[in-house]
Amino acid sequence: MIEDKNPQRTSLSELGEFGLIEHLTKDFKITRKSTVKGVGDDAAVLDFKNRKTVVTNDLLVEGVHFDLAYVPLKHLGYKAVIVNLSDIYAMNATATQITVSIAVSNRFPLEALEELYGGIALACELYDVDMIGGDTTSSNKGLFISVTAIGEAKNEDLVYRNGAKSNDLLVVSGDLGGAYMGLQVLEREKEVFKVNSNNQPDLSMYTYIIERQLKPEARKDIPVLLKELGVKPTSMIDISDGLSSEILHLCKQSGVGCNLYEDKIPLDPQVISASEEFDINSTMVALSGGEDYELLFTIAQSDYPKIKGNPHLTVIGHMTPENEGMHLITRANTKIPLKARGWNALKEE
Repeated sequence: MIEDKNPQRTSLSELGEFGLIEHLTKDFKITRKSTVKGVGDDAAVLDFKNRKTVVTNDLLVEGVHFDLAYVPLKHLGYKAVIVNLSDIYAMNATATQITVSIAVSNRFPLEALEELYGGIALACELYDVDMIGGDTTSSNKGLFISVTAIGEAKNEDLVYRNGAKSNDLLVVSGDLGGAYMGLQVLEREKEVFKVNSNNQPDLSMYTYIIERQLKPEARKDIPVLLKELGVKPTSMIDISDGLSSEILHLCKQSGVGCNLYEDKIPLDPQVISASEEFDINSTMVALSGGEDYELLFTIAQSDYPKIKGNPHLTVIGHMTPENEGMHLITRANTKIPLKARGWNALKEE
């Protein structure tokens, strides 16, 4: 396929703010009954009747949360939605609507924003949410994306971080560490490209972990699965900042301790092989890597038979009395205090 060396570039100034909003949102369809009014007025109107509303927001900043040297804009739009939907599912709720606000510099033509919104639209379609509004403004510092996600749930279905009890089982969906190792591969190839721009990397060995970084998926299926199994978690959180950080959040807010077993942490073979290649401990990758967007939750021991053997779920530990502390039990059966070494956006360099 021959690459177009002179792609069309439509200046955003030709449309203006309101023309840009209208252009980027004209193809978004309203599918939710709870959406009374979407884009096009001073505010969106929602109607959830007797159900609780859940709201979350996330801000992605160029150079901090993403690097456009290797992140396609369509993937970025998709991921910006997913990271917010994951928080809704972590409340055991159903995601229903999003709003999207962007700040963009004049180095981006209209066609680039069409790619970004194409990814947003795909996420909306696959996860059955309505895009109901937002804002656009200019930036002299690159690209900023702010997504607010809205969801709903019956009051009795909501799950918080503070409900874990001593002896509850600690469970995680999917596998961990893939997004972090995918990032390591992309960063390495970026440095190689800087030295030789003619070098085309062969990433076929890393397909799974790169996709985990560039195009993660939120676990919309897990709340549905748990309901089908007749299991309501006692606490739940999504894994965005690393497993250890999220466990500590649950323990602190629930007033309990935890024993996490190293040999139970689920790792994909690509994570293990890439960790060996980069000479990184795969357990530390799972504990501190982040951006996996799996769900971490606790259940009563009496619910264990209901989830036993389920391929989507892994029991990785159990909660303890608070005074016993939070520990990793290694493969050598050594007890190590669990530390939060995950992502901290505000740490000093």
